[in-house]
Amino acid sequence: MEAASANPERLRQCTARLVRVSQLGATITNEGIRFAARSSSASKLWVSIFDKQGNRELDRQELQPEGEGVHALFVAGLAAGTRYGFRADGDYAPERGFWFDPDKLLVDPYALEVDRPYAYDGRLAARRGEGADTAPLMPKAIAGASPKPLPVLPPLFRPGGLIYEVPVRAFTMLHPDIPEKQRGTIAALAHPVIVEHLKRLGVGAVELMPVTASIDERHLPPLGLRNAWGYNPVTFMALDPRLAPGGLAELRQTVAMLREAGIGTILDLVFNHTGESDRLGPTLSLRGLDNRAYYRHAADGGLANDTGTGNTVACDHPVVQEMVLDTLRHFVGHAGVDGFRFDLAPVLGRVEGVFDPDAPLLKAIRNDPVLGDRALIAEPWDIGRDGYQLGNFPPPFLEWNDKYRDDVRRFWRGDAGMVGTLATRLAGSSDVFGRAGQRTGRSVNFIAAHDGMTLADIVAYEHKHNDANGEQNRDGHSENLSWNNGIEGTTSDAAVAKARFDDHCALLATLFASRGTIMLTAGDEFGRTQKGNNNAYAQDNGITWLDWAGRDRALEGYAVLLATLRRAVPALSDTHFLTGKAADASDIPDVAWLTETGAPFGEADWNDPSRHRLVMLLGDTGGGRLAVMVNGDRRQCVFTLPAREGFEWRQAIETQAIGSARPLPGRSVNFMIERRAGTARAGKGA
Repeated sequence: MEAASANPERLRQCTARLVRVSQLGATITNEGIRFAARSSSASKLWVSIFDKQGNRELDRQELQPEGEGVHALFVAGLAAGTRYGFRADGDYAPERGFWFDPDKLLVDPYALEVDRPYAYDGRLAARRGEGADTAPLMPKAIAGASPKPLPVLPPLFRPGGLIYEVPVRAFTMLHPDIPEKQRGTIAALAHPVIVEHLKRLGVGAVELMPVTASIDERHLPPLGLRNAWGYNPVTFMALDPRLAPGGLAELRQTVAMLREAGIGTILDLVFNHTGESDRLGPTLSLRGLDNRAYYRHAADGGLANDTGTGNTVACDHPVVQEMVLDTLRHFVGHAGVDGFRFDLAPVLGRVEGVFDPDAPLLKAIRNDPVLGDRALIAEPWDIGRDGYQLGNFPPPFLEWNDKYRDDVRRFWRGDAGMVGTLATRLAGSSDVFGRAGQRTGRSVNFIAAHDGMTLADIVAYEHKHNDANGEQNRDGHSENLSWNNGIEGTTSDAAVAKARFDDHCALLATLFASRGTIMLTAGDEFGRTQKGNNNAYAQDNGITWLDWAGRDRALEGYAVLLATLRRAVPALSDTHFLTGKAADASDIPDVAWLTETGAPFGEADWNDPSRHRLVMLLGDTGGGRLAVMVNGDRRQCVFTLPAREGFEWRQAIETQAIGSARPLPGRSVNFMIERRAGTARAGKGA
């Protein structure tokens, strides 16, 4: 797609959209600062000005109504760096959705920076008249001039690439080569040792788990725990100071350095709920400004809960839609990101509580001149009515494919009757994404993610082990479609360790052999473990911190070889659905499904519940075919591939083996590539 900078009209439109971000919040001029907030039902709004440390309130001035719910005031003499917050007054009737309380200091929803992290305190949830001023407990927004918008360049990431999911803090906390002061920050992602690791894996984009300012759930502090994932935001634009001590400039610089290395950046954003939680939760920002507008409510006036967190953002409200769009434009225009992953994305498409793929917000994102060409990824489920929407988001949204995750696990666990399903998943899940005549897949294929067991734990734990979360192991999914190879958890048994290594390799190979976009969670390429914890959101410690010193180098090396092969064979990353027909004059079908004997799959083979072997034979890949041979049985088997005159079969990853018949160990995947006879052998990994 063309860059906006090459299209003057699109550049003008993009710049106009970016300017809109500053109409609310704090706008700095040479003479002072204009403060603006929106509330449709508050009787009064104030701005509170604090000292440079953000501790002492220096002034409080009332904002004036300007129409359409906007209240604003210009305060002369103030400059960039001013610490401030809002207060609001009006009805206080939580049972009817009104939470106005001038004793609650409220963070500006349009704040671009806050001066400290959010910290949960029960006094933030006190009812009106029962608590003191919360200003000492709250972060203060920092007024600052937005940086000059960046040129709106086309995103580096394209569907079919490798997404690398990164928990920013856990990723580098234990990395020995990262300076200690930089560990756990966004800046650490641009360190040369990290960039080199990403390049070796062929990463198309890092997907950063939430980096905006978030707060702990109220049950965590008494347990001595804190939210390590960040999926509990308060303000949507301000970065968490613990992850980005350098503020927006830190994110901007990191994105630029990754881009220079050919790696895009995708932000995982949470617009489905906030940390204000249910009726017992704290009043921090949106609730105190205009609860009825910002959150969805049930018929009885109570908060709707399609998210399992106590509240649901009203993404069908025009005010919310504007805020979401301004947030997305902010991160594109001021940080240069490639795109976004939307947590519990059906919430963004709910209109009066019902999911609509043509909902105004989803349509506005797709049609926006700044956002329309970005990578857009939906987590296609929430817990509301009809909340499972896999395959129902409109193009160009990509979607996390949990059917792929579960079916690949079932196959390698040894479940019966899975060979046909595995073929469908390897080929891009046309059963899910090929509806309504679609010819291009939108699946994000993954086997493990931040939520659930790690790839290493899938083959080492049959049951979850979440005792460290303080909920008596009741939290997290009980069914993980995992297996332990005979012993639960840590073992010194060499045979069990070997079986787990082989299974881990097989899972990695399956992922890298899958058509379309694939996602790998950081550390799964070298055996990271959470000791069986499948809900480690509250473990900001060694349970989630990646152990770089103890990583499995052999496993990592195999992942690098798989990545090299995937880059060399475009047919693996192609997002078009396979047809079984020739795509050109070569008469070679784009795919053939074969048994281990080289014979085409027949109806009986597809329906054989005991069958655990198949070959995916991809058509011409730029010189010859690629055979992906899968042996899910525990017994070794000789696989025979069809010969073609003038060609010979070679190992696609290692170069020493040539021939059409290859013994394949049990529980393994192998790759053979066709090359013209007599040609020089490619280098390792080609």
